[in-house]
Amino acid sequence: MTRRSVPIVDRVTDAFFALDTDFRFTYLNDRAETLLKRSRDELIGRVMWDEFPQTVETQFPDGFHRAMEEQVPVAFEIYHAQLETWFEAQAYPSEDGLSVYMRDVTDRKSKETTIAQHAAVVEAVHDGVVTLDRNREIVTVNAAMEEFLGADRRELCGEHVEIIPELASIANEDAVEIGRAITDVDIGTADRRQLEVPFTDADGVDRMGEFRFVPIEDDTATVAAVVRDVTDQHEYERVAASLHEITRWLLESDDPNEICAIAVHAGSDLLDLPISGAWLLDEEHGYLEPVAGTAGAHDEFGGLPRFHPNEGLVWDVFEAGGVERFDDLEAVDGLYNPETPIRSEIIAPIGTHGVLMTGSLEPHRFDETDVELLSTLTENTRAALDRADRERLLREQTTELQRRTERLEGVANVLSNDLKRQLEAVADALETDGDEHWEFPLAEDSVEPTLDRAERLVDDVREFARNASTVRTRSRVRLDRIVAEAAEASRLDENAVAVDRAATLRADADRLVYLLETAFDDVASRADDDVSVRIGLTGVDDADQPRGFYLADDAREAPPSTIDRLLDPTTEDDAAIDGLGLTLVRAIAEAHDWTLSVETDCETGSRIEIRGVMTLEPATTDEDEESTRRNDRSRNRSRTA
Repeated sequence: MTRRSVPIVDRVTDAFFALDTDFRFTYLNDRAETLLKRSRDELIGRVMWDEFPQTVETQFPDGFHRAMEEQVPVAFEIYHAQLETWFEAQAYPSEDGLSVYMRDVTDRKSKETTIAQHAAVVEAVHDGVVTLDRNREIVTVNAAMEEFLGADRRELCGEHVEIIPELASIANEDAVEIGRAITDVDIGTADRRQLEVPFTDADGVDRMGEFRFVPIEDDTATVAAVVRDVTDQHEYERVAASLHEITRWLLESDDPNEICAIAVHAGSDLLDLPISGAWLLDEEHGYLEPVAGTAGAHDEFGGLPRFHPNEGLVWDVFEAGGVERFDDLEAVDGLYNPETPIRSEIIAPIGTHGVLMTGSLEPHRFDETDVELLSTLTENTRAALDRADRERLLREQTTELQRRTERLEGVANVLSNDLKRQLEAVADALETDGDEHWEFPLAEDSVEPTLDRAERLVDDVREFARNASTVRTRSRVRLDRIVAEAAEASRLDENAVAVDRAATLRADADRLVYLLETAFDDVASRADDDVSVRIGLTGVDDADQPRGFYLADDAREAPPSTIDRLLDPTTEDDAAIDGLGLTLVRAIAEAHDWTLSVETDCETGSRIEIRGVMTLEPATTDEDEESTRRNDRSRNRSRTA
């Protein structure tokens, strides 16, 4: 190195120093002094290995010896720990020694590190990533994209981006949209673009991909394309939308069995749950009754079992009230059938109505998404069953209201016709010509009975109105005593009524008397002078029969043509009975939550049966009689008051 060259070298921004063949310093520029933290005067003439700082010395020897011995230029990178700076060192040999340049490459190293980190991230993500240059040629491809396409990145790099739609069997119209998206991002008309495009993966499986295109700053690439497999998410959204449609079907039905069948088969088809079934709670018997099942369930088990309380997981989950997933039934205790081929299942209660269950012959078949979708299906099924119950109750209430309205219309007709006949009889009598000794023709035999009959009809209407819906406080009464009181008040001879067996029951005593009195009057209206009525009990000795009592008569007169006309007299019934008859009897019975049935026979008479008298018991002790007497006295005082 000559002295004439020193000023030029001194002006360069890179650190520079020169060594002779013994590795002694012969020159350092200002930047080298700063780098080595030693002045020029301290280092000139001294051996590098003796004077160079330890943090740098350990990085230089191999390269410098090679340059000196082989007389070839060398380049390497070193990190100056104290300056926290990366340098690129270049050593040029000559006969006199080495000329060494050191350039600060910290920014470049930082950028390379960042790029390397980004590359590592790109390689680690599950999304497919490719970068493109301005010619739409592929610059880089990550491992996920290789897996999507089933192609090696070495085969893809340098190819035009059109190779991706070809390998992924993307439709032409979608490929055109991809090209437009890349152009929009590349020329800056859009910051980013996103498309959902169907494609076929390397295994030939149809998938749904979310393609995102973003600009990048790179020496070669200008656009990055990120492809995410959203098949599961897309399928979930499709299934969720379909569940809303199924909900509409569920809510259109008012039959619980049909609702469960829709839910089960929808789950089978839509959620791919081939072994599924639904059970509804039989409230009368207290067990879960199978009402719907898939073909797969019937093929596998030949039918679905009935679950009684504490029988198996289905009942346990129903009672607990929360959805349960069982990944491996071989590790679960309390199975209904320990030999079941089912290995995993989800059991979802349908509110308090029952359960929906789906199973698989494979363990760990279901995940949280299956649980969520099945929960949605069962919740919609519960809403449909709730609605069906409400509509059933509304229909029953509407039917009952209509029935009561028809009864009231019948009552009005009876009242109108009966009173009309009485008034017509009086009018006919008044129109009859008489002599000077004329007297009112109904005075002795007709006026009093007519007025009695009109009064009784008014009483019946009043009694019907107050008995049609409710009764007062019930008390314990003796049936035989109530019968005797009713017979005495009726138009039957007291001796015509016989009680087979004494019994007690709880009832509104006044109304029960009126029920029997009205029934006896009905018998009297259909009988000759000689008639008998027998009172008997049912169900007290035979648990298979409903508890109650009956009135059997031997009236010979032909009854109305149908039971409905017997219970609900109308204007078409010319042979009107005295008062409201059995219409009132039925109203009082139903107000007690009892049921009334009538059997008639032209030859043997009729049988009126009151059923559902759950408190009916045979009277067997004197204590029962005394208790009944006290109740009778209390009732009489109440009536007097």
